[in-house]
Amino acid sequence: MFVLLPKGSEMLGAGIATLLSNCLSCAYLVFVILRARESTPLTFSPKAGIPEKKSVASIFNVGLPSAVATLLFDIDYVIIDRLMAAYGDIALAAVGIVLKAERLPLNVGVGICQGMLPLAAYNFASGDTPRMKRVIRCSLLTGLTVGAVSVALYEVFAGHIMRVFIADAGTVALGTDFLRVRVLATPLMFASFFTVYVFQSFGEGNISLFLGVTRWLAFNIPMLFILNAVFGMYGVVWSQVSADALTVLLSAFVYVKYMRSGKFGRTRNEPAV
Repeated sequence: MFVLLPKGSEMLGAGIATLLSNCLSCAYLVFVILRARESTPLTFSPKAGIPEKKSVASIFNVGLPSAVATLLFDIDYVIIDRLMAAYGDIALAAVGIVLKAERLPLNVGVGICQGMLPLAAYNFASGDTPRMKRVIRCSLLTGLTVGAVSVALYEVFAGHIMRVFIADAGTVALGTDFLRVRVLATPLMFASFFTVYVFQSFGEGNISLFLGVTRWLAFNIPMLFILNAVFGMYGVVWSQVSADALTVLLSAFVYVKYMRSGKFGRTRNEPAV
């Protein structure tokens, strides 16, 4: 975006870079599947048969919450940009950089959740509840640790991070303030979507969908408009912390209630009655 295209075409370059990176990722995925088809069940061949109706339903049951959450996540970012645009180009540029910078710890957290999901799901399905809980606790502790470290690093080096993206002093100063506020939500954001992944591992698509939709439509997006109306552009920045604090409380309540509901039944280590 800075080398191959003429000056002034950075936006076009960013779009082309995104397109190329996704194409390369897709090509790599196809390559891996083709290499693994002889030693694993992975295949593109229709000769493998049509999946059972139950399997298709399970895919949608788990995948739909993720799809809806991704859609609402993007809508949330669009609303942030629209609201911040009212405060000028500097504020818009600053928040745009902040939204990109905060993705690093956020994506690490998503990776931890994606690694946890199959392990928790396998142990849940096999009835080994103690091991499943250990996997969940270990993943949660790891993600919260990453979030805490990110908060510390971003608070200290927020200005340096902003200067990596832009040299304008006004944008750096405003973005530094924004980043130090937004990063406070990192552990809360991780805990919020971690709970969604946990319920996906249990096959509880309805609960995952409820938590995902509630997070965005009941907390995040309304909080953007409310805090913007009351506190202006800094209200937009603080909205993530406020909304995810409420989401964590709701997620913890739903999780504890579910764990106490007895839906796990007899575990593999418990004697039959």
